[in-house]
Amino acid sequence: MKILIKNGRVIDPASNFDEVCDVAVAAGRIVSIRKIAPGFAPSKVIDATGCIVAPGLVDLAARLREPGHEHEGMLESEMAAAVAGGVTSLVCPPDTDPVLDEPGLVEMLKFRAEKLHQARVFPLGALTRNLQGEILTEMVELTEAGCVGFSQAEVPLVSTQVMQRALQYAATYGYTVWLRPQELYLGQGVAASGPLATRLGLSGVPVAAETIALHTIFELMKATGARVHLCRLSSAAGVELVRQAKEQGLALSCDVSINSLHLTDVDIGYFDSRMRLNPPLRQQRDRDALRDGLADGTIDALVSDHTPVDEDAKTLPFAEAEPGATGLELLLGLALKWGQESGTGLTRALAVLTSEPARVLGATLGTLQASAGQLVEGGIADICVFDAQAEWTVEAAALRSQGKHTPFSGYELPGRVRCTIAAGQIAFEAWNRA
Repeated sequence: MKILIKNGRVIDPASNFDEVCDVAVAAGRIVSIRKIAPGFAPSKVIDATGCIVAPGLVDLAARLREPGHEHEGMLESEMAAAVAGGVTSLVCPPDTDPVLDEPGLVEMLKFRAEKLHQARVFPLGALTRNLQGEILTEMVELTEAGCVGFSQAEVPLVSTQVMQRALQYAATYGYTVWLRPQELYLGQGVAASGPLATRLGLSGVPVAAETIALHTIFELMKATGARVHLCRLSSAAGVELVRQAKEQGLALSCDVSINSLHLTDVDIGYFDSRMRLNPPLRQQRDRDALRDGLADGTIDALVSDHTPVDEDAKTLPFAEAEPGATGLELLLGLALKWGQESGTGLTRALAVLTSEPARVLGATLGTLQASAGQLVEGGIADICVFDAQAEWTVEAAALRSQGKHTPFSGYELPGRVRCTIAAGQIAFEAWNRA
């Protein structure tokens, strides 16, 4: 399919390109930017006047709920939500049912996703069998099946000996280990430790649950030389430790979720189960540090932490409700909102959704997806066209995800996605300017 995108403001954070011009797409690739060949005959012309033409978004944390949790989300619904949010590449954790610890399961997931011709799915393989923290998986076989890294998802790895062996194995082959820093025994609460959790009578998760885990990870990284991606930092102390570790030269990257970037424990209000999230929402000083860390590059990427939850699992008392929220369709708007409020601007807001997460993936994938997260001639035509001036109100019922629960219901967000092109094919269009 040949597509010509005309008159849009083309922004590519990876190359600092920012110019109103045309983009030509053919055979799944970007064939030219700015200078379009006279003989180029498009089958589809997109008038992007007044819109931003950006790389397709890269989300490093999105649960698709297949296999095993189809009552909370189907591949069809969650992939539709992804492209409606401008996301063309996403990483899914291994905590499906069954767990992604066998090559056949990974191959089946990728095959199912590829048949939909929407966003590309990059699975994480389980670090240990069934995520039980005891026996390492066959990382080489899982990588050959399509895994881009290895993770325990939300299950803390209790044994430091197993973690050390996992990092040694990964370092030997150049694999990346994705870890959410949380110490098991301190991390069993349902809200962040503090005055609000005490007042509501909710069991607390102290900041030390994150910092203790970070210290352990960093010491084992030094001993093994492994590369680690930290998933969803949540505290000011954690940001500072990551900043110091990067200054020491550790092969480290990290992300933060849209929830922790915008919300605090105060938003729990009167036991609002939509705010039941992992990691738990912390105090304002933590949120401010996360915002600053994302702005200055200490934190590499912003993620949706998309975790669709069904109605029955959310309409329970706060402590019993299943943690998680829908986020794929909100990722762009919340990034733009942060860019406006923090003064970091549009380019940085796009960078933490495109070139920066692609760089994290690139460390794993090498040249396989070298053009992901950027607009470059000859590169894969993953493109998000959006109206940065259009504001919209988040209505849970209108979300395409099967999970309708979001803590941002009722929020007014900037940035309406008008068109998503995935691998040169139009995966989503919504040109109604309302």
